[in-house]
Amino acid sequence: MDLFARLGLPASMGEELLARWSEPHRTYHGVAHLRAVLRHVDTLAAHADAPDLVRLAAWFHDAVHAGLPDDEEQSALLAVMWLSDAGLDSASVDEVARLVRLTAGHATEAGDRNGEVLCDADLAILASPEYWEYAASVRAEYAHVPDELFRPGRAAILRSLLELPALYRTPQALAEWEERARANLNAELADLELR
Repeated sequence: MDLFARLGLPASMGEELLARWSEPHRTYHGVAHLRAVLRHVDTLAAHADAPDLVRLAAWFHDAVHAGLPDDEEQSALLAVMWLSDAGLDSASVDEVARLVRLTAGHATEAGDRNGEVLCDADLAILASPEYWEYAASVRAEYAHVPDELFRPGRAAILRSLLELPALYRTPQALAEWEERARANLNAELADLELR
């Protein structure tokens, strides 16, 4: 919780966010994901212009997770409300909200170093040896969606990621994770299309 102290934010904010990340319906987008994203932000932090704002955006990026298309927008709005109420300067609040919104599609503009770090950290799981556990956890979060709807929806997401010129934007992530991530995505896509 040193981050909150460094930014002049109450420690209780971190506790409230942890409570959100600990909601029982979260099988993937829970505390383990938050910790992983924060760890990857730390790994890539030298690339960011404002690493602490990227870390704060990581805390908020899935703070609202109801499995709806506007979860990122709702998370950004929560960040704006809580951070403004806590007295964080408006430029920092705007940057955190902008970064949270980027995680909806992981598309960054060239030179957006903060966005590149957050998006790469959020997508690091795609290159992980635990990829199949991640895929199973995502499916569990959407257990209420029947297979005949989930499979094409998930396949569309995978295709949209594979259509990106590169999944990762920071030089380190691109060099270390890109090839493995594409192999994992292609394998899952092939599996979805076989069923």
